[in-house]
Amino acid sequence: MISTLALLRRLLALSAAAALAGCAATSPMAPVATPVAAAPAPVQVKVFVAAMFEIGQNTGDRAGEFQHWYERYWKGAAPIQVPGALGPVYCNADGVCGAVLGMGKVNSSASMQAILQNPRFDFSKAYYVLSGVAGTPPSRGTIGEVNWATWLVDYDLGHRWAPEEGKPGAPTFMPRKGYEEYRRFQINPALVGWAMKLSADTPLKDSESARTYRMRYPDAAARRAPFVGTGTHMTGDTFFHGPGMSRQAQYIARLYGADDYVITEMEAAAITLVIKRSHGTDRVMSLRGAVNFDQGNPKETTLEHLDPAPGQTAGGFAETVENIELVGSRMVDHIVGHWPQWQGGVPAR
Repeated sequence: MISTLALLRRLLALSAAAALAGCAATSPMAPVATPVAAAPAPVQVKVFVAAMFEIGQNTGDRAGEFQHWYERYWKGAAPIQVPGALGPVYCNADGVCGAVLGMGKVNSSASMQAILQNPRFDFSKAYYVLSGVAGTPPSRGTIGEVNWATWLVDYDLGHRWAPEEGKPGAPTFMPRKGYEEYRRFQINPALVGWAMKLSADTPLKDSESARTYRMRYPDAAARRAPFVGTGTHMTGDTFFHGPGMSRQAQYIARLYGADDYVITEMEAAAITLVIKRSHGTDRVMSLRGAVNFDQGNPKETTLEHLDPAPGQTAGGFAETVENIELVGSRMVDHIVGHWPQWQGGVPAR
């Protein structure tokens, strides 16, 4: 049995330990837990506008693909740096964001992947406008036109050989098996329908130099004033030129069951594949403005067309990059202005 004296000593020891513990808890020297600041809520992106390059600054100098978009939606907005992307992302209070992704399939798609995976943005309901300048065959388009894609086709995924190594006049391209899910994308027809409904009557800029240049070509399409149209956009890292390459692009478009090839560009199919793997393609749009023909006129060789003499270029670049934004912003503004109808998907027209 424990004696009364031993029991008293034990109670006193416990009381002293409790007092010391209380002092330690209230001592100014004791460490105090610092509250962790909550991460800012991600930006709810409604529309993301992608350009491929800019010339100089985003505002105040010669405009590239991004400047007119920047001046309309993000002038004064703080840049959001994204590791892995070519440049920062800009967003406004309405949920319209945009960035310069870089030229070419690898450059642009790597930037898009980094932006999509960054936790500062919520792309779960976002629409995409992939915009930039492009070329067009003179039989289908003209300098200064703006075109919404109906299909995106990858020009590079296949086998090619020199024309002299095959039958005269026969195709020099064969699709490569295994790329069936990567080589073409149909743009949501309902989305294309909305884009044309909202923008087909957009007044477009033109220039005297572009009007003069068009007259070098006999094609009725090439001589047209700028217009808003639709068709297949051919994505290739090869900046191809000449009537033979143009015919091959048309052949590939038809081989894949797409619409007529009308635009040559370098990024859209690759960017769309990245978006598809995260969010699908129902909300993707490709918008391009033609600043050159994909071949020379009948009086010049392909090499002469590739390396024109001073003063012999197409002209109309400044007007075309402005046209792209004039057309595209109609779609952007409508989506944002009617967000309750658009956030769940493309509404019926």
